[in-house]
Parts: sequence; structure tokens; C-alpha cells
Amino acid sequence: MSVHKEIKRITTHILQEMKNRGEKIAILTAYDYSMATVVDSGGVDVILVGDSASMVMAGFETTLPITLDQMIYHATSVVRGTKRALVVVDLPFGSYQGNSKEALNSAIRIMKESGAHAVKLEGGEEIAESVQRIVAAGIPVMGHLGLTPQSIYKFGTYTVRAKEQAEADKLKTDIKVLEAAGCFSVVLEKIPATLAAEVTLSIHIPTIGIGAGNGCDGQVLVVNDMIGLTKGFTPRFLRQYLNLFDEINNAVGSYVKDVKSGCFPNEKEQY
Repeated sequence: MSVHKEIKRITTHILQEMKNRGEKIAILTAYDYSMATVVDSGGVDVILVGDSASMVMAGFETTLPITLDQMIYHATSVVRGTKRALVVVDLPFGSYQGNSKEALNSAIRIMKESGAHAVKLEGGEEIAESVQRIVAAGIPVMGHLGLTPQSIYKFGTYTVRAKEQAEADKLKTDIKVLEAAGCFSVVLEKIPATLAAEVTLSIHIPTIGIGAGNGCDGQVLVVNDMIGLTKGFTPRFLRQYLNLFDEINNAVGSYVKDVKSGCFPNEKEQY
């Protein structure tokens, strides 16, 4: 039995109840009003307004270029299209790393200007003070460990993280630090499934996996990847439920053909 059949709006408290009862948490990204309405009515528990918008919406190579103003714009659009899911917004690169006061100011702007329900930060021990400060201001924080895309130039590659013992040990420490600092959940990206399962059992708050196996309390995917709108992106962790790129491509081709041949619009399609 789902714990939230009659729930009007998912909250961090409900997500905690879901972990406690063993109900998995389903999360997808969205970046605009139209997609948010579809994803929300499809029944996801959380919508993440990811800084992945930098790539899928703006065509950049990494998540680094997107600004706080742009994230607020995307978040505002998503909130308008969402009735039931909890909306979490990524703090973009450069909006929180300086110090905890800057982090708090960025989080406050997102909450006030977009109407979202929580923020997400990448990193472990080094951002603990920022997490504490944001949570103390009444703003829920989701953590993010493992492959942290904002640090991609430091890593130099998008391969699996924490395969070596030292990095795995740091992750085990970091997740406890984030929990103690007040995070309501933590995303685990591209780490070995056994490690993800182990740290999931070691903390009380929910873990959300992306390329981290089935031992996590929930899963997240980028919606554009999941529905096949992104061409040629096929990592092992992605299950593609549609092939919208080809579907839309064919539809556009048919439309062009009908316009060129003069059969669109027909008599029924004009006034």
C-alpha cells in the first residue's frame, strides 16, 4: 500500500515515512511548465529542477555555466506546473561554494522567488556549514555525493566514483556528516551498488540513486534522457522508456512534407 495515496502535496516528512516503510521514492527532473505538468500528473514523488538544464536546455557541455537567475527562472516555471510533487532546486556552481552566508542567500532567493520547496547542494564535509545554515533558516536541503558534476574538471571524467577504498571511506564519512548537518536526503551518483546499499543502511534519511544500484531508497533520472529526447546518450544506468527524438523527428518531417505539398491546411483546418 502506497503511503501517500490521498496526499495533496509530498513533503520531506512523507519522504522520510516512505523510507521507514520501505516504499521507493521516484524522482525525475523537469525544467519548464509543460514538462512539469506531465511529470507531476504521472505520479512522481519529487521533481528535481536540476542544473542539468545547462546541458539539456541550453546545450552547454557541463553544468557549470548555468546561473542562479536562470535556475530561478526554470524553477518558477516548474512550480507553476506542479500540484503534488515536492520541488527541489539545484544551487548552481558558484552560488554556494564561497561561504555559508553566500549559500544561504542563494537558497533564500530560490525559495522566495520560485516558490520551490527545497534546494540541493553537491559535496560532503566541505559544505556542512552551509547545509546547517540553510536548514537553520527553515529551508530543506538535499545532499549529493559520488559523481558531483559541478566538480567535473577536478575529476576529469564522468566514470564511476568511490571504487577505491579511500574515496569510498570519505563518502561513508561525508554522508554521516550531511545527515548530522540536517539534510533530508542525499543523492548518490555513479558509485558501486554495494557501497550505495551499505551507506543507505547506515543512515536514517533517504538516499536517491542515479547509477548507484537498487539498494537506494529511491531513484532519479533526467527526464529528457528517460523519454529519449536526448540523442546518443546511453549510459548503463539509463532505462529509456520512449524514443521521442525519432517520434518528433518523424512528425516534423511529415509536417514539412504536408506544407510543401499544399495538403496542410486542408478545408477543415481553415476558417
